[in-house]
Amino acid sequence: DQDTEEARQKYGRPLNVIEGPLMAGMNVVGDLFGAGKMFLPQVVKSARVMKKSVAYLTPYLEEEKKKNGSVGKAAAKILLATVKGDVHDIGKNIVGVVLACNNYDIVDLGVMVPTEKIIEAAKREKVDVVGLSGLITPSLDEMVHVAKEMQREKLGLPLLIGGATTSRIHTAVKIDPAYDGPVVHVLDASRSVPVASELINPQTRDAFKRKVKEEYDKMRIDHAGRQQTKSYITLSEARGNRTKIDWSSTRFTKPAFVGRKEFVSYPLEEIRKYIDWTPFFQTWMLAGRYPGILKDPVVGTEAKKLFDDANRMLDDIVKNKSLQANGVVAFYPAASDGDDVNLFRKEDDKEAFATFHFLRQQNKKAQNLPNFSLADFISPEKGKDYFGMFAVTAGLGLEKLIEKHKANHDDYSDIMAKALADRLAEAFAECLHEKVRKELWGYAKDEGLTNEQLIDEEYKGIRPAPGYPACPDHTEKKLLFELLEADKVGITLTESYAMYPGAAVSGFYFSHPESKYFGLGKIEKDQVTDYAKRKGMSVEAIERWLAPNLSYDI
Repeated sequence: DQDTEEARQKYGRPLNVIEGPLMAGMNVVGDLFGAGKMFLPQVVKSARVMKKSVAYLTPYLEEEKKKNGSVGKAAAKILLATVKGDVHDIGKNIVGVVLACNNYDIVDLGVMVPTEKIIEAAKREKVDVVGLSGLITPSLDEMVHVAKEMQREKLGLPLLIGGATTSRIHTAVKIDPAYDGPVVHVLDASRSVPVASELINPQTRDAFKRKVKEEYDKMRIDHAGRQQTKSYITLSEARGNRTKIDWSSTRFTKPAFVGRKEFVSYPLEEIRKYIDWTPFFQTWMLAGRYPGILKDPVVGTEAKKLFDDANRMLDDIVKNKSLQANGVVAFYPAASDGDDVNLFRKEDDKEAFATFHFLRQQNKKAQNLPNFSLADFISPEKGKDYFGMFAVTAGLGLEKLIEKHKANHDDYSDIMAKALADRLAEAFAECLHEKVRKELWGYAKDEGLTNEQLIDEEYKGIRPAPGYPACPDHTEKKLLFELLEADKVGITLTESYAMYPGAAVSGFYFSHPESKYFGLGKIEKDQVTDYAKRKGMSVEAIERWLAPNLSYDI
């Protein structure tokens, strides 16, 4: 504040401070980041300085506006939103900070934003570009819907697409054809600036739009060609090539209890030991594997500073109990039935009380390789095997923490807190899975793995999550959450089956030593029809939820 006041005295008008030294500094930051000579944590820290200075100058700007009417030239405006049903916003917030560093005016609508609100805000704020973000696969469909509505409203504004679940190919095949305006997939925050400037500059806009449309046209043609050359087998052939497990020699372990068990306010100092730091550095766009990244000749110094800041914040979170970690685990007797897994309340029950539905790989395999389904890892014989499930969060209390950082104009601490809550949730899932293997289910009592070995998944058994490669159908979370009564520990689902709080993990436990993670890949119409029938849903609804996994176009 003292430095800003000195600059205000020196430059006379508050706007001169913003458009003079502050913007000059941010332009240097933006250029260095664009050239790869500055790293994201430094950019976000620089933006924090800028925001605090602007906050200090705002009352003076308002005063000047009252006297003289409008002040200064308006920067180009970019609207950012995480689409309806999705709660994740770290990536969007990073893009917002980087764009703001490059003198763009950001209108951030937050998370779970309905289409009509996006369009209404785009018109009201007279924005130049709309940016959509999403992390879960149902968000892809929501983005197509936004594009269609923007087309219907004849907005014509450039549309930027980003987020972990998005891709250039999906943007080209599904989103671009729905909208006549420019549609561009942006891989990460560093690419957002050159793309935005090309789209906003009247000299480059049309040529850039043409170039991207041509690229996407070519990608669509190539995609259609590839779809035809891939070979798939029928569902009955795939089932005939299921994983061969010798159930007669399998030793089954009975869990310590049947039903659910809650873990409320699990000690954060215990969870902390299980953190996998590599994805944390990836969030901050620092490439490298922990702990080696701390000594990396290029990013090492910055990675070490970031790591120290993170641990200082973690110390603070643990000491003040700013975040609460809750979880719930459940086990039930189970038996597979084809590609389904039936659950029973007691070992000798004849009638199942719940059924999880799984999918099977249909791509043509090399000889001796099976077409996997998760159901293969549960015994078909009743009264022998068990099935586990879990949901955990470390995000309770995060909103209060974020409000404090936002009020302080502190994007760095805001992004840091969210990134740490995500890491703690994953660490809690890892910690609880170890507890399951060694105590609660106890099928690997003598396991003694290091944290590195846990991260490399060297343990026995798996914990696949709905919405991920082995079981990509998010709608299976509905039954999972009902059986776990996850809402009792503070975890709920949005309409798109995203978990709330966002720093949450849920999934299934399989104990068989031959159980393994795999990717489902693409599936054929025969399986979609069969799956819809098993689930009691329409084929159209299943196609919508499984769109990224279909071997055919809809």
